[in-house]
This record gives sequence, C-alpha cells and structure tokens, in this order.
Amino acid sequence: MDVNAAKMIGAGLAAIGMGLAALGVGNVFAQFLAGALRNPGAADSQQGRLFIGFAAAELLGLLAFVTMIILVFVA
Repeated sequence: MDVNAAKMIGAGLAAIGMGLAALGVGNVFAQFLAGALRNPGAADSQQGRLFIGFAAAELLGLLAFVTMIILVFVA
C-alpha cells in the first residue's frame, strides 16, 4: 500500500472520531435537558456536571482532529 494512501485512510478514520464526538456532545445536552425537564429543581446543581461532560466529549473530538492534521500534513 502506498504511504500517502495509508495516511489518508488514517485521516478518514480520525474524521469518524470527530463525528462520534459530536454525537457525544449532543447526547450530553439531550440527557441534561431530559433530566432538567423531569426535575427542574435539581437542574441547577447538575449544571457543573453538564459542562464537564461537554468538555470531555469535546476533548475527544479535538484529539481526533489533531491526529487527523498530524497524519495529513506532518507524517
């Protein structure tokens, strides 16, 4: 297999990771809204956990993006 083709396949797999991270962020917010609508009194105390979940899911997307950029332009 050509080295350039292998790099592009790896970059495509990293792009899949970015898409899955976007699904994770959507899932975090959807579950928070579902819980907040069921129990509005507890929504304020759970907001910190919402941002932690958002940051964790977004970090995975950023790591996949950086991996893709390194594969395409550096390696």
